[in-house]
Order: sequence, then structure tokens, then C-alpha cells
Amino acid sequence: MYDVIIKGGTVVDGTGAQPQVADIGVTDGCIAEVGRISAGARARRRIDADGALVLPGWVDAHTHYDGQVTWDDRLEGSAANGVTTVVMGNCGVGFAPVPKGGAEDLIDLMEGVEDIPGTALFEGMPWGEWETFPEYLSYLDTRAYSLDVGAQLAHGALRFYVMGERAITREAASADDLEAMARIAGAAVRAGALGFSTSRIMGHKSMSGYCVPGTFAAEAELLAIATAMRDAGGAVLQAIPASTIGQLEGMEPEHSELLDEVGRLGNVSRATGQCVVFTTVQSNDAPELWRAVLAATDAENRRGAHLHPMVAPRAGTVLTTLRGYHRFMQRPTYLKLKELPFEQLVERLRQPDIKAAILSETDVPDPRPGAMENLLPDLFEGALPLTFELQTPLDYEPPLDESLSARAEREQRDPLEYLYDFLLQDGGNSVGVFLGANYIEGNLDACRSMLLDPNTVTGLSDAGAHVNFICDMSIPTFNLTHWVRDRTRGERLPIELMVAKCTNVPAKLFGLHDRGTLEVGKRADVNVIDLPSLTIHRPKLLHDLPA
Repeated sequence: MYDVIIKGGTVVDGTGAQPQVADIGVTDGCIAEVGRISAGARARRRIDADGALVLPGWVDAHTHYDGQVTWDDRLEGSAANGVTTVVMGNCGVGFAPVPKGGAEDLIDLMEGVEDIPGTALFEGMPWGEWETFPEYLSYLDTRAYSLDVGAQLAHGALRFYVMGERAITREAASADDLEAMARIAGAAVRAGALGFSTSRIMGHKSMSGYCVPGTFAAEAELLAIATAMRDAGGAVLQAIPASTIGQLEGMEPEHSELLDEVGRLGNVSRATGQCVVFTTVQSNDAPELWRAVLAATDAENRRGAHLHPMVAPRAGTVLTTLRGYHRFMQRPTYLKLKELPFEQLVERLRQPDIKAAILSETDVPDPRPGAMENLLPDLFEGALPLTFELQTPLDYEPPLDESLSARAEREQRDPLEYLYDFLLQDGGNSVGVFLGANYIEGNLDACRSMLLDPNTVTGLSDAGAHVNFICDMSIPTFNLTHWVRDRTRGERLPIELMVAKCTNVPAKLFGLHDRGTLEVGKRADVNVIDLPSLTIHRPKLLHDLPA
């Protein structure tokens, strides 16, 4: 007798095989049968999947739920998009190990890098329940979640724990530092860490303005940590290499060229046998560099490395709205009004004298050096040629002549004035989206080429992070709605490829060999999807964080 029979669905099993109509039998949480199950077979529950897709649960390997998992058991943004396994602790930021009294440093870092409010992290997390990384995992093990949660050891937390205030300088780690970091990394892997993460880009800074500890780490430091991971059983090294996102306005120059970074990661991988997963995008200031990165990756792997660029299936989406971040949020007149009830705020902003004042003013810097309020206003202004109205149904591949800048030009209006009026539409609820990385040519052809590369894995939802201006938790759903079903501005992608890239490929990379495919003996992490009805709704801001 089965616990569940899923009958008559179109099974896309995650292996890359062609879809086939089949039944799936589930017993004790695992897949017991894939094929034709007789009509007389008994089951406690039967699901009629005729006409539906039956897929493995998505494995989202780039999330930032490190704090949220201590107060939230639903992780609804991921679970609602069919994700059954998340991997957190990316980009070199996390919350273990943490010395007594060290919470403030890690919160300062997480808030600056991932835009998760420090007040929520201070008040929502049970500080004192753990110090070491194994203790952090043990605490998480006392909780129950709607999906499976995996964690990585973050370079920022590790360096802080070992080096104290020296961690935030460009000082090289001493031999004693390396020995201590290696020992802690090995213990983390033995306790269940899926990997170790590091950020090397200048744009990742704490609220206090310093780069993520480890940004300038020498190759020897990464090698010592990766060697310890290998000796403890093996894990993934996740990295954001220097120069990944190009040179942002107002950001310090990067300290290393991207192709040199790929070479360093290749050296570490070859020397230790560890897989390296690193973020790869099409940057606006070097729109062809991603091709060289993929070619360099292939060359490194032919020499014995195990490098896997993690790529996104769509442009990086930076949202702008009056309820979140926008171009005018640091103008003096706006700052005087921003605490008004929202409806009153909108009413005042519509007044001609208020509008004229705000448009004529210059920004007031936020006193916190690493605050998004200091980065985003200029970014939003420069991004108008790639900023679009986010309408329903959502279009994440709009033509360039529909950008807010192009609309303003057609109406012979100043672009900033046009943006101001746009933000006030729909009762102040209008949403614009800056399609940043991966969209410099006005289409997603670069993404398609990256997805087709055999070395890549897809991800980069950043679920749990950037709560005021990014909402890419729908990326798993987008893989089906856009690439498999809806794309009109270029070729689509086969469903068996997209499913494998989101399930089997990341599961294998992170050593999760009990999931990722619909095969006998694997975990019964299963999505049953009505593809014609599948829809991504427009993001909206919710006030659901602690404090």
C-alpha cells in the first residue's frame, strides 16, 4: 500500500530525460514507484495529475534566510514557488560562529550587504542560543519548516570570530589565523554545513562602510579553508568574485580582474577537489565579459577544476516604488514628509510646490556609510533607460522603447519629472523595475546562452534578502512561465533542461544526492503544476518582519 499515488501526470524527472506520462507511488516520504501503477493499487491519498506537470521540488541554492529561519517556519516566498530545499549563508554573510557580544557586527554586515533591517535581526533572532556553527545547526534542528533548509559557513562570520577587528582590515591572515579558520571550517562541514561562502566585490559593505571580511583574502586563505572542508568530507565553496557586477556608480574600484578571479578559484578547486559555485552575470560596463568567463571556466575544468557559474534566468530586478526605495527618498523636502500616513504623503507629493521643491533639491547623505539610501538614488537616476513599469501580466523581457526614459522622450518631458509622476500613479502604488544585469541589449538572449552552458547552474533568487527593493523569489516559477511557455522575443528552452538546472544540478553540486530527481528511492519532494494557469503576480510590500 502506498501513502500517495500521483496518477497520470506528465513527469519531467530532473535527469534531463524527455517528459513522459507516468504514475508515481510514494511510501514513507520516498518515491517507491515511477511508471504505470495499476488502478487497483491501494493508497491513503490519490492525486489526479492528468494534464498537469509532475516535477521534482526546486532546489534554490542562493538564499539569505540565515536570520529569518530563527523566527519563520513557513519561508512562504520560496515554498509558494515550489521550492523544497533552500541553501543559505551565501555571499560571505551569516550568523555563526558568533562570539559573545558579537551579534552587532554580524547584523551590521548583513543589513549592509543584504538589506535586511537590523531591528528585525536584533529583536527576531534568539541571540545566545548558539556560538559555534554546529550549535547554530543544532538550534535550527529544533525547529520545523515547510521546506528543507541547508546552511553554509560564511567567511565574514568566520573571520570576525577568529580575527576580531583585524577581520575588517586588508591585513592578511596569519598562520595562526589560518589554522583556526581551517579548524572551524572542518568542524562546520562535519556538523552538516553544505559549503563555505565568500564575497570579494567592493559593493558588498556593512552599514558602517567596510567590505565583507574576506574580500581581500589571499588565495592561501581560501586554499586552507577548502582543504579543511575536503578533509572533513567535502563541501561547496560559493563565491562572488571581484568585478562580477562591474563598476557601480560611487563604488571603489575593484581590487582584482574577473578572469584572474576565475583562475584563483580554479587553482583552489584543483588543489582540493572541491566544487566552486560562483555568481556570473552580464554586467552593463562589460557586456561581453560573461562569454570569456564561461570560456575560462571550461578551460579550468578541462584542467581538473570543478567550477560552476551560477546564473540567473532573467535580469536582476531592482524595484522602485514610493512604498520602498526611490530616486527622491533623500531629498530634504521628501524627508520632512516621509513619516506621514501614506495617503497623506501621496496627496502632499502631488502638490505643485512640493514637486518643484523635490525636483530642484540635492540628496542628503544618510549618516550610515553603507546604507542603501546612499547608493540607490543615483543608481535609479542612471538606470532610467532600463527601468520599466511593472504591469500585470508581468513582462520581464520588455522592449527598450517601453522604458520610462523612452516614454519621457516621446512625451518630450524631463526623465526625472516623468519618474516623479509615475511613482504617484495608482494611488502611489505604481512599481517600476530596473532590469540591471543581464539586460544591456534589451532582451534575455544572454541569459539563454548562459543557461545552455553545460557548466552552469541556475539560481540567484536572493530569497530572504533585499526586502525593500528586490523580489526574485519567483525565479523558479519564471523558469517555467517564461522560458518554457511564454517567451515571444526569442527562442524558448526545453522543459527537461530547465527542470534539471533547477533540481538535479544544484542538488548534486551541494551533495544532496537524496533529492533532485523523481527516481525510486529519492525523497518525495514533488511539484504538481497546472502550467497553463501558472502565474507570477506583481510584488507587493508586506510589513511582516519582527519589530
